[in-house]
Amino acid sequence: MKLSALVAAAIFSTALALPASAAPAAPAETFPGAPGVITLSGKCAKLVVAKFDATKGCKNELASVTLANGLVTFIFTSDGKALGFQGDGSGIKPASNGNARLPLSLVTTGVGNKMTGEVKVAGFCTFGNPYSGKPIAIECTAESKDSSFTGSFRTGGKLVKKGK
Repeated sequence: MKLSALVAAAIFSTALALPASAAPAAPAETFPGAPGVITLSGKCAKLVVAKFDATKGCKNELASVTLANGLVTFIFTSDGKALGFQGDGSGIKPASNGNARLPLSLVTTGVGNKMTGEVKVAGFCTFGNPYSGKPIAIECTAESKDSSFTGSFRTGGKLVKKGK
């Protein structure tokens, strides 16, 4: 009986010690990540809606918005107008060269901070992890029954700004 009490005490103390000694290292930041807004700085390389090339006015910031329901939107802006490439974050899969791929279901449009238009699309965004400290690309291509949409953005490798 004393032996079983000793074994039980040893198992109990080992179980208590395990979480502290086997605690995993802090997880690496993932992208697009938890719900919220992340702003990336860099260079808008291309922004085209149908046959309209909005690259010249494209802002050198890109927002990544993740909603609580898992929807992820990459938002490009040009001359005060916004174009968002949206998909379900649970569908993100690995792609080549350490990148990931987000399947798209909608392109959203708006002016300023208000996204008011939606177009059902098929397409994807391919992206790297900006937390790696290296320059990455975010490239989105989508097509609706009437139009095509393309956005390409390259970061400078600097840390990102997080918002709520």
